[in-house]
Amino acid sequence: MKRIRIPLGQYARLLSRYLKPQRGSIVMLTILLFSSIGLQLVNPQIIRYFLDTAQAPGPGDDGGQALLCAAALFIGVSLLLQVLSVAATYYGENIGWIATNQLRSDVASHCLKLDLSFHKSHTSGAIIERVDGDINSLANFFSNFVITLLGNLLLIIGILVLLFRENWILGAGMLVFVVAAIWIIQYIRKYASPYWGRLRQVSSEFFGFLGEHLEGTEDTRANGATGYVMHRFHSILRGWLPVRVRAFFGWASMWSTTIAIFAIGNAIAFALSAYLWNRGAATIGTVYMIFYYTELMAKPIEKIRTQMEDLQKADASIVRIRELLDTRSAIQDGPGTPLSGGPLGVELEQVSFGYEEGQSTLRELDFRIEPGMTVGLLGRTGSGKSTLARLLLRFYDPQAGTVRLGGVPARETAVAELRSKVGLVTQTIELFQATVRDNLTFFDRDIPDSHIAQVLEELGMGDWLRSLPDGLDTRIESGGGGLSAGEAQLLSFARVFLADPGLVILDEASSRLDPATERTMEKAIDKLLDGRTCIIIAHRLTTVQRADRILILEDGRLIEYGDRKKLAADPDSRFARMLTAGMEELLA
Repeated sequence: MKRIRIPLGQYARLLSRYLKPQRGSIVMLTILLFSSIGLQLVNPQIIRYFLDTAQAPGPGDDGGQALLCAAALFIGVSLLLQVLSVAATYYGENIGWIATNQLRSDVASHCLKLDLSFHKSHTSGAIIERVDGDINSLANFFSNFVITLLGNLLLIIGILVLLFRENWILGAGMLVFVVAAIWIIQYIRKYASPYWGRLRQVSSEFFGFLGEHLEGTEDTRANGATGYVMHRFHSILRGWLPVRVRAFFGWASMWSTTIAIFAIGNAIAFALSAYLWNRGAATIGTVYMIFYYTELMAKPIEKIRTQMEDLQKADASIVRIRELLDTRSAIQDGPGTPLSGGPLGVELEQVSFGYEEGQSTLRELDFRIEPGMTVGLLGRTGSGKSTLARLLLRFYDPQAGTVRLGGVPARETAVAELRSKVGLVTQTIELFQATVRDNLTFFDRDIPDSHIAQVLEELGMGDWLRSLPDGLDTRIESGGGGLSAGEAQLLSFARVFLADPGLVILDEASSRLDPATERTMEKAIDKLLDGRTCIIIAHRLTTVQRADRILILEDGRLIEYGDRKKLAADPDSRFARMLTAGMEELLA
């Protein structure tokens, strides 16, 4: 398996970007950790003094007082160490939480800006795993990785310096042990790291699959596909297991190696202590101090090991997050040419588009819609009607030709401004677990409640609004649970008109409405479309009766475009044949 190699610059850039705003907390964490290191180095010296004083012949009253002072000092230092440890944990977790949440926010925001081709090729579950799972793996990396690693290294260096001062042989022996231990741990990490990357990938695939099928659970159960879904579920789990086992063995190899290293360290301490004792170069207090320092050295080595585990998890996560952040949207803001207010004209000039290379969904479309005009867009399923709507919203850009709105090429506008001037209503309604107000305004607090109520009244939903227990503050269930299909559709209409776009696209928008609700809506739409350009994508003849012009697509080509009344009066026109034979039959 290919090893993951992360340039140090990537670590440095991540740490600098997300930790720089927390300088004060990082300084406090540094002070706490370094104070803890100093106290850990002092404690063994207190114990040595206590033991050597207790072993001295006839300590007397002064000696007894010294022993009591040494014991009290040891207890005080130990308690202070615990307080510093709790405080350092608090600051470290707080730093990590803030940093990872900021990174999570940046990644989520980036995903929302990516074009539809990215979202079509990645399931929502896979994206969630990137935004949550991968970033969670970086929590320890952000919280205290550099400071704690530096602190542990300083603790080891401090212990070695004190041991060298005691005896150069003792210091040299423990130095060789420490260097060998760290090298072995780092060597093993290189081979364990790739499996964490594969584990995160399998995890992403699993949650992508799970999210996709939980979202479509009604269709799955209604069509008897539960068995297939569970088969795929268990297949992914079976593939997940060996990857998880390999990753576990990578972790286990580091853990078992560390245990072996600690045993070797104790053996070295035994041997050196015995040598110094036999030569009379060490007291019983010194021997105990050597063992204490040896045990104390195990703690930073263990910390370094766990940090290497965090780093190998971070390796995999950083690669995946970096790949996501490096993904550029195919839809980029233009220089920001503003769009005019009021109804927007639409012009397509030799526009061709295909979702995949070598395939054309739209072919050389060339037409113009005057501002304020209503156009009925007709065609069989797959003729390119909805694709045309997506081009007008800049969900995609054409491979050839130019799309103009209000005389401005779509590529030259800011994407956010363009989409604020184009409203889309489809047969698929997305409602969120939020209040009625937030569902209608998309959390825009500048839209007054009176305007919301007015639009709902014009759509025939005034009685519905007044029946809600908390009015506009009533919460809607996720997916629109508790609403009829007609109510959900009318709310989607209200959304668009509250945004006050210059161009409105109705994509089979009334297909889910019952006849009575549709008649109510038809009356409201006449008023609400006043002063706006409108494109009505429809299969039913009655839906385009208000259209000024008719545009017919077939296999992505424009086969007819003209005044509705003139086309209806022309027996040779395609639209006239639809009227004669029944549009639904010709479009079937």
